Amino acid sequence: MDIGQRLRSIREDRGLSQRELATKAGLTNGTISLIEKNKTSPSVASLKSLLDAIPISMAEFFSTLEDTQTPKVFYRESEFTKVSPTSDGQVSLRQLGNAEQHSLQVLHETYPSGADTGPELLVHEGEEAGVVISGEIEVTVDGAVAVLSPGDGYLFDSRLPHRFRNIGDVQCIVVSACTPPSF
Repeated sequence: MDIGQRLRSIREDRGLSQRELATKAGLTNGTISLIEKNKTSPSVASLKSLLDAIPISMAEFFSTLEDTQTPKVFYRESEFTKVSPTSDGQVSLRQLGNAEQHSLQVLHETYPSGADTGPELLVHEGEEAGVVISGEIEVTVDGAVAVLSPGDGYLFDSRLPHRFRNIGDVQCIVVSACTPPSF
């Protein structure tokens, strides 16, 4: 997906200038311009701030068309929707199905060594939970910090400021869920 083009298209459809969006999101209009030209990839937290300012959910931003006539039950790995910008060293979030058509959002999260959700803490409606499949992840929730290993998990109110960071030397994989879908 061309993230820059998609952001520009949605911004223009909503009648927002780059400057207006930047002000609402707490970023510079130069940053918006670089993202829209695909000259830089936003962190998960920065993209969430931008989309909240529009407003549009990450699920809607990255949504793929799902046949609404026939509910889909099974998904192959290639059918997951990427809901975060991906490039070397950045967090990869892949969503199961179209979260806009369900009350639960399930993500397969990959954190390369040193990757995180961004310097800004995330805050959104709902609850989220996850289980570490491999590697280790540092999770910060409302000032509390824990390093979780395979088999460990978390469950918290997503309105509390939170952040995820791989402080280990190996890739970390987490399977998580959020309700209602807000990412």
